[in-house]
Amino acid sequence: MAVDQLIVMILALPLLGALINGTIGKNLPKQIVGSIATIVMFAAFGLALMVFNSNHEEKIIHLFSIINLDSLTLNARFQVDSLSIWMTLIVTGVGSLIHLFSMGYMSHDKGYYKFFTYLNLFIFAMLILVLGSNYFMLFFGWEGVGICSYLLIGFHYSDEQKGMLNGLAARKAFIMNRIGDLGLLIALFLILMQFGTLEYREVADKLLVENMMPTTWMMFGITLCLFIGATGKSAQIPLFTWLPDAMAGPTPVSALIHAATMVTAGIFLVVRSNFMFETPGAQATQDIMLYVGLATSLAAAFMAMRQNDIKKVLAYSTVSQLGLLFVALGMGAYTAAMFHVTTHAFFKALLFLGSGSVIHAMSDEQDIRKMGGLKKYIPITHMTFLIGTLAIAGFPLLSGFYSKDEILAHAVMHSPVIYGILMVSVAMTAIYMFRLYFLTFHGSFRGSEEAKHHLHESPKSMTIPLLVLAVLSVIGGALNLPGVILSKGAHWMSHFLEHNTRGLELIETHHLSNSQAMLLMGGAVLMTLIILFGTFVVYVKKNSVAKADEELKGWELLSNKKLYFDEIYNALFVVPVEWISVKSHQFIEMFILNKSITGFTGLIGKSGDVVRKWQTGVVSSYILWMVVGIIGLVVYYLIKF
Repeated sequence: MAVDQLIVMILALPLLGALINGTIGKNLPKQIVGSIATIVMFAAFGLALMVFNSNHEEKIIHLFSIINLDSLTLNARFQVDSLSIWMTLIVTGVGSLIHLFSMGYMSHDKGYYKFFTYLNLFIFAMLILVLGSNYFMLFFGWEGVGICSYLLIGFHYSDEQKGMLNGLAARKAFIMNRIGDLGLLIALFLILMQFGTLEYREVADKLLVENMMPTTWMMFGITLCLFIGATGKSAQIPLFTWLPDAMAGPTPVSALIHAATMVTAGIFLVVRSNFMFETPGAQATQDIMLYVGLATSLAAAFMAMRQNDIKKVLAYSTVSQLGLLFVALGMGAYTAAMFHVTTHAFFKALLFLGSGSVIHAMSDEQDIRKMGGLKKYIPITHMTFLIGTLAIAGFPLLSGFYSKDEILAHAVMHSPVIYGILMVSVAMTAIYMFRLYFLTFHGSFRGSEEAKHHLHESPKSMTIPLLVLAVLSVIGGALNLPGVILSKGAHWMSHFLEHNTRGLELIETHHLSNSQAMLLMGGAVLMTLIILFGTFVVYVKKNSVAKADEELKGWELLSNKKLYFDEIYNALFVVPVEWISVKSHQFIEMFILNKSITGFTGLIGKSGDVVRKWQTGVVSSYILWMVVGIIGLVVYYLIKF
C-alpha cells in the first residue's frame, strides 16, 4: 500500500471511531463503544509502523487547496518525514494503550461513549498537528487539541461535588492556551508577510538555499511569537498553572494529554521550526527559551516536593520535565529533546496510568496521606509504578537515565552553571518521586477500613498497558545510546531524525571525552542512589508520613502552596478583570446601552401614540387633510416660481 494511502487511513481511522461513537454510541453497549475506539487506534498504530518501515524519504501528500490566489496559497497537505513519522508513532502507540486502559477505568461512567468520542477526536487533531506540511495545518490541529482538551478536562462537569471545579479547570486551560495561541497566530502572519508562504519546506528553502535572511528584529519577533505559542501548550512560565488544575479530568486524559501528546506540541513546534531558531536573529529567543525553561523546571520541581495529591505531583513533574526540554531546545539540542520527549511519553504515561490504577483501587481517593502499604494489594501496579519512578528519577540503564544524561551533557558543553542548576532540578525530581512512591506503596495503610476492604488489583484491560509501558520505560534508552556505551550504532534516533528534517543538525556528546562522559554519568548515578537511600530511610525505615497542611512551615508551606502563583495571578488578573466586567455591566450595559435602547423604544412608542390619533376613520377628516396638502403644494409652487 502506498504511503499516501497509509497516511490518509491513519488520519481517517480515529475520525471514523469518533463519528461512529458520537452518532450511535449512546445506543451501543459500552464494550462495543470502547472496542471500536480502541481497535481504530491500534489499527492506526499498525499503519504508522508500516509507514515507519517504508522509505523515509521526505514526501508531500496533497489533498486539496483551501485558498489559491496570486498572493496567497493555503493547502491541506501532509509532510511525511522522519520527524512526523516518529511523532505519529508516539501519538498512536501511547494513545492506543491509553484507550485500552480507559475501557476498564471508565467502565462505570455514564458518559462512556462521549469520552471515547472525545479521545478519538483528540488523536485525530493531534495527528493533523504533527503530519501537516505547513503552519496552517499545524494551527488547525493545534486548535483542535485545544477544544478536545477543554471537553476532556471538564468531562465530569455534572458531578455534584466537584462539577464546578472541573468546569473552572477546563475554562482555565482553555483561556490560558488562547493567550499562547495568539502568539502563534501573530507568528504565522509574520511568516506569511515575510516569506509569502506557510509551507515548512518552502520557508526552509528561502532561509537555507536562497539565503533570504530577514532582519534580525523580524526573526526575533517570529521566533519569540512561536515560543509564546509553545509556552501555552507546553505549560511554561508564566502560562503553566492550567496544567496542574487540568488533573480534574479523568486519569486517562491526564496520561494522554498531559504526558505524551498535547503538552509536547510546543516542543514539536520548535523542533519543526529549528531552521528559524538557528538563524542569527533568533539567538536572543534561544536564550529566552533556555532561561524560561530553566526557571520552569526548578519552580515546578520545587512545587512538587510537598504536594499530596498523587496526580498533582505527576502534573508538576510534567511541567518540570517540559522545562528541561525547553532548556535543551534553547541550547540547540533538538534531537536530545526529541529523545527525552519519547522516553517521557513512556514513563510519564506509565506513571499517570499507574496513579489511575491506584485511584481505582482506593475508590477514587487521591490523597497519598491516606494510602500506604499498597504493594501487597496491587502488586502489578506497584511493580510498574516502581519502574516508572526509577525511570523518571534517572536510575541507571532505564530510559530516563539516558535521555536526561544527554541533555545534561549538552548543558556541560554549553555552560557549567546551567549544568549545575539542572542537576538541582534533576535531584528534586528524584526526591519527590521517591517520596510519592514510598508514601503510596510502603509502610502501613493509612486509609479507612472500608477503603482497605475494597483494595483490589485493576482488571487486565488496565494492567496490560501498564506492563507494556513498563517494558518501554526499561528499554527505551536503547533508541539513542551514547557513544561511550555503544561504539557502533550509537545515537540511532539522532541520526534517524537528522535524516530529512530541514536544518536539523546533529549535536552529539562526542565533544566530551569518554572519561568526561563516564564521569558525568557516574555523578548522576551516584546522586540518584544517594537520594533513593535517603528517601527510603526517611519514609520507610523511620516511617515518616506527609504532614497535614496546617503543620507546614517555611519552604514546605511555599511548596505546598505552589509558590502562591495562583493567588498572585488571581490578584493581578482575575480579580481586576472580574471587577471591570461587573462595572462595565453596571455602567455600559445597564446605564448606557439599556437606557438608550429603552429610551429610543419609548420615543417610538410615544410618536406612535401621536400619529395614531390622526387615524380617526372619519372620511371627511381625511378629505380635509387632502385639501390642506393640495393647497400647501400649490402655495409652494406659486412662491417658488
